[in-house]
Parts: sequence; structure tokens; C-alpha cells
Amino acid sequence: MTRDRQPSASSTVPSIRATRQAIREGNDSLEQVVSRCLAAIAAGSDINAFITVFDEQALEAARRIDGQIRSGTAGPLAGAVIAVKDNIAVKDCLMTCGSRILHNFIPPYDATVISRLQEAGAVIIGKTNLDEFAMGSSSEHSASGAVKNPVAPGHVAGGSSGGSAAAVAAGYCHAALGSDTGGSIRQPAAFTGVFGLKPTYGRVSRFGLAAFASSLDQIGPLARSTEDLAAVLQVISGHDPLDGTSAQEPAPDFSASVASLNGKTIGIPAQYLGEGVQPEIAAAVDAAAEKARSSGAKVVSVDLPMTDYAIATYYLICTAEASSNLARYDGAHYGFRAEGVRSLEEMYTRSRSEGFGEEVKRRIMLGTYVLSAGYYDAYYRRAMKARSLIRRDFEQAFATCDLLLTPTTPTTAFRSGEKTTDPLAMYLSDIFTVSVNLAGLPAISFPYGRDDQGLPIGLQCIAPAFDEISLLRAARFFEQNG
Repeated sequence: MTRDRQPSASSTVPSIRATRQAIREGNDSLEQVVSRCLAAIAAGSDINAFITVFDEQALEAARRIDGQIRSGTAGPLAGAVIAVKDNIAVKDCLMTCGSRILHNFIPPYDATVISRLQEAGAVIIGKTNLDEFAMGSSSEHSASGAVKNPVAPGHVAGGSSGGSAAAVAAGYCHAALGSDTGGSIRQPAAFTGVFGLKPTYGRVSRFGLAAFASSLDQIGPLARSTEDLAAVLQVISGHDPLDGTSAQEPAPDFSASVASLNGKTIGIPAQYLGEGVQPEIAAAVDAAAEKARSSGAKVVSVDLPMTDYAIATYYLICTAEASSNLARYDGAHYGFRAEGVRSLEEMYTRSRSEGFGEEVKRRIMLGTYVLSAGYYDAYYRRAMKARSLIRRDFEQAFATCDLLLTPTTPTTAFRSGEKTTDPLAMYLSDIFTVSVNLAGLPAISFPYGRDDQGLPIGLQCIAPAFDEISLLRAARFFEQNG
């Protein structure tokens, strides 16, 4: 089988630290860095990573921050160029959520994560493409068209944060923000060969994030190194009074995490290496476990018996919450409104039917069904009980180990169009990631080799709540000892 050629755009930007140092020493300027990123985005338009690019705004911000760097007054992320998933609000900039129903929506405020990035000196370069309302695993369900994988353009970039992952992998920016409801940061990170971190639920404010499933959604960063990942996480983490689910837990110094697994106990769940896992991915887990063992870590087998119920539990809960959250898009207040309607009921019906894509409508209907009278107890209430059991599985596992090591996905990136007509096959690509969201835990996907077609392999580490430090240490170890 012929490999797709990998583009050379990944050299567009070095690390955030190296960029900042070059600017400080007068060997570069942020304006020039942003100009190169914009040129790379334009040259790679066929990847379709972006919905909106902030050409003039980004250059204006770069010129201002250049002066701050020279005067020594710049923030901790000065020199960083960041892309943002298009379900996160940026004031006075188009926010579509990849949907026709929000084709003209311009939010009048910034999401908390955007305010924090800008206060820290980051340049926001644009809004990235995604599966409509973050509902998908391939970034093919977007009103703006499918995202291509820059590593292998004939394959998907993963989803729903496929645009953010593609932008990072192609070198269009230093890092990007995504949202993760059931793996939507980690899965595309694995498919494109970058690092993606889903923080503990509540670690990062969700204010300004368009809600898909409110008890599962979490904003997190994607980057090409753990160093850049930690730098962005540092800035966006912390309590936010505007988010009622924001945790009071203070953020530690993520940059201080060292590359070490010495003395750690790493658990490998047997359920994550069974039938359906691509042989090269299983071999990568074995190789990573041996590397950890040789560095002084203890590797043990653990049991997560509720894993078989994770997909069913996740899709019952997330569709129920989606049905409720997306009821606000009715054509009455903002966004798309059908023309030529003769009654209020017709306006609601046609606006939603014409404004939403097929995958979103499928999930709304499923969610409405499981919440309906006569079915609530049979489906939704049982799913919530199963969620508690999944959380208990992890608690018991972490009683005997510090971290879990698993595949991020059962296969490497599949071909474009391969699963669009088979929703179940698409949903099963998230089988190793959804449990983390159900339990509210942090997890990181890191690249670890490639398969025999040259496609990136992603492995996942899972930690107890609010222990992102251990995740970064583990990912940094594997980054340096891959």
C-alpha cells in the first residue's frame, strides 16, 4: 500500500520558548512569526484546518506584543501563536461550531480561556474546523467541509477537534485549544502525531464553550511537545467564578514536571488490549511498558470490568445532554432562521431541520428518546448508575497504581469516508477515551511511533483527578525515550 506523503510545514514554528528567545535576542519578531504562520495556513488551505483566520487581528496583536517583549513587560505566553476550536467564543469574531445554524453568530464576549491566553501574551491566529457542535470522531461532519490529516491527507484527522490537531501537526501554530467530551482532543492528537491533554473536569473553565454534554465537556490544549502543552495548560487552568463547575483546586507549576517514571507503578488494563486493537498499537504499548520498567517503574495489570459498557453509557448520557443543550438553537434568537415560514411551529421545525446536520439531528433524537416518559428509567437512569461503576473501577485501579497506560485509539487514522455511513463503527473509535470523561479524570495522548503505513500511533496515560503533573512527567519521559 502506498504511503501518503507528509507535508514539510511542521518547521513553520519552533517551540514557544525558542520563538520567544529568538525575538528577545533580535533574531526574529513575532510579527514575522505570525506572517509565516499565515502564509503556511494559506498554502495548506486544502487541509481545511481553519474556518476563520484572523489575518489583520493577529498581525496587529503581534506588533503590540513585540514591543512588550523588547521592553520586558510581556506575559508568560508572549511569542506563542495559538489556534482555537470554533466552539470557543472569541469576542466579535465568527463562531460557527461547524454548523449552518450558527453561520452568522458573533459572540459579544470572550471565553475565559481566551481572556487568559490574551492576557498572557498569546496571539490567537484563527478558529479551527470541527465536527458540528463537537459531535463526531473524524471532523467530517462539518458545514465547512471535512478536515484532512496533514500527515496523510487521504486519512481523517480525527475528531471532533480535528482542525486544532491538524493545525498543530502542520505547523500552522505553536499550540491549539480543543474540547474533549469523549476523546475529542486525544483521538485527533493520536491520529495526527501530536500531544493532546484532556484536563480533570473543572480544572479549566468552560465559560464561553458551546455546550455539547455539560457534565463531560472539557477544554484542553494540543501541541507538538509536552513543554508547549504545559505552558498553555498553566495559563488556562484555575478557578473561574463565571463557571459553576469550575474547581477550587489551585493549579500547580506544570512547567516543573520532570521526565521521570522512577518509582511509579503503571497499570495496564487488560480490557484495552483485546480484540480489535491494531497489532502495531498493541506492540507500542508493550514497548512503552518495557521502557518504563527499565527506567525504574513497576508495571502491573489492572482490571476495568465496566469498560465493555463505556460506549453505551457514554452515548446515552451525551445524547441526553445534547438534546437539552441544543434546544436553544430554534431560529428565534440568533443564528440560522428558515425563510418563508407561516407559523412559529414551522419556523422552529424548518430552522432546526435545515440548520443542523445529520449527525447532530441523530444525537438530538436519541437523546430526546432516552429522556422521554417511559424510557428515562430504562436508559438514562441506568446509564448514570453505570457511570458511577465506571468511576469506581478507576478508583480501585488507582488504589494500586499511579498511572494507567493504554492505547488512545484501537487503530491508527482511518481513511476519509470509510466510516461516515456506519455510525457504530465511528463511535467505537472512541472506546478507549470515553471512560475518562465519564469519570472526570485527566488523560494525555502522546505520539509513540508509527504503523507500517507510516501513520502515527498514539498512546494514552490516565491519572487520578487533578494529577496532570504526573501525566506531563510520563508523556515527557516517553517523548524523550520513544
